Amino acid sequence: MVRLCELFAQHLDEEEPFAQQLLALPKAEFIWHIALPLRVAGALHALVLKGLCQELARVYPPNHKELSDADLWQAFSHAMEAHADFFIPFLAIAPQTNEVRRCAALLPGFIEIARLTGLPFTLSELGASAGINLCWDSFGYQFDGQKWGDMESGVIMAPEWQGATPPPFTDIEVSNRAACDLSPINYKDPEEKLKLLSYLWADQLDRVTRTENALKILAAKKYSVDKANISAWLPQRLALDTTGTVHVIYHTIVWGYQDEESRDKNQKLIEAAAAKATEKSPLAWLRLEPDGKEPGAAITLTLWPNGKERCLGRADYHGRWINWNG
Repeated sequence: MVRLCELFAQHLDEEEPFAQQLLALPKAEFIWHIALPLRVAGALHALVLKGLCQELARVYPPNHKELSDADLWQAFSHAMEAHADFFIPFLAIAPQTNEVRRCAALLPGFIEIARLTGLPFTLSELGASAGINLCWDSFGYQFDGQKWGDMESGVIMAPEWQGATPPPFTDIEVSNRAACDLSPINYKDPEEKLKLLSYLWADQLDRVTRTENALKILAAKKYSVDKANISAWLPQRLALDTTGTVHVIYHTIVWGYQDEESRDKNQKLIEAAAAKATEKSPLAWLRLEPDGKEPGAAITLTLWPNGKERCLGRADYHGRWINWNG
């Protein structure tokens, strides 16, 4: 991915049709905001996965390490020219990686919520993509020697643990779970599943295997994702009678894909519901989102009725490491 992005930065010519397509999408300062590099990379990877471009496939992992940058760029250029129409739908929509290892950043937050409330969970995930991370409690985890969950699941998260000692593992009961996404991926459709896999970085085969195993678990659980805008879906979930449970709203690398007006509206929806939270019906807001700081993204928890916001730690965007504050 680094080589791909560097080659694009070095060689794209503003006069070429593909470059004009790219530059017509965002203002320059918003290129990262809309994840433009991932849109391009997803299209290239999809061409390989579908077997549509043999010249590109010849330079893709695991064949890329011994090739020169000139060879790689020649293949990229050929793909962009020969399959120009293929890129159009990829450039038009935000990527959906549904990175399963982000659950590793969520789990210690879930444990903290369970420890503080002692209640079963009502779960509401925002921007859930295919719905893989609804299955977080069906996966296995290993944090600094501690194990939690199903270590025989075929989906094991063992991030590099940094910082404070992990919170003591505890059982968590989920009484209700639901999710929404503006464009949920129907993983049962081969084309949709391929698109989901195409956004995984092509040289990280472990992510592909982990995602495929997680999709099998999702299929067995039969969890579904509602096709809905967050602003339309949240009021329905927040109107539920969740007495005797803690309502946990959670999301990972989603908030920034909304425009500023939507972010403000949705935060106000959560805060309005939080004003009604009680000890018997608390509300938690757990998120892994960028905060303008490095490295990685912040793991943030707000729990009402107290309403105190805590940065629990930081995590890699793909769950490779967690730095826990304790």
